[in-house]
Amino acid sequence: MIQLYFIQADGTVQEGKAVNGQTLLSAARESGIDGFTGECGGNCTCATCHCFIQPEHLAEMFEPSEDELAMLEFVATTREANSRLACQIVVEYFMDGLRVYVPDRQY
Repeated sequence: MIQLYFIQADGTVQEGKAVNGQTLLSAARESGIDGFTGECGGNCTCATCHCFIQPEHLAEMFEPSEDELAMLEFVATTREANSRLACQIVVEYFMDGLRVYVPDRQY
């Protein structure tokens, strides 16, 4: 299992787990993490699974697709350089210990 840490807007840390190849959104849901709406079911069409990735891990991840970049224009909170959509991040073993920051709102 891959250990994940979800930091809520108020600083509360929720621990989650994922298996290699699972999306970050799916892992968050299965771990009972608060703050992800994912209205489109993880299809990159709603931007309600916006999150901020720990900057050190961004370089290790695939770059966002054109579709993800387009959807990031519609996030409810301010988009940052480390903004991603959890439905588009595939968790891999090297992400063990990943810290994901959850925005204060998704819509």
